[in-house]
Amino acid sequence: MRRAKVWYSETLAGYVEETEVGYRFTYQATYLNSPEAKPVSQVLPLQAEPFEAKTLFPFFDGLIPEGWLLDLGTRNWKLDPKDRFGLLVAFCRDPIGAVGVTPDE
Repeated sequence: MRRAKVWYSETLAGYVEETEVGYRFTYQATYLNSPEAKPVSQVLPLQAEPFEAKTLFPFFDGLIPEGWLLDLGTRNWKLDPKDRFGLLVAFCRDPIGAVGVTPDE
């Protein structure tokens, strides 16, 4: 199982995990209790229960670049273009928007 931290505006919002049967996203309890808490996506509203899916959540998959940038990254970093979770963690550390993903080391 692999796990990554999900950040919202430099605040740890939760964790996205690759499990044996798919993927899980869970908001961190301290984030949920914060008055400034906002959902990372409209399709992932604030809730204590984890979200589960057989494929990588479309919101997170949409953060991964496409085209020439994806090709450049997979060649230079020797990443498997079919490993969507690995691509998410490699490419989405410093995003343009409010949501970022970093490895949970």
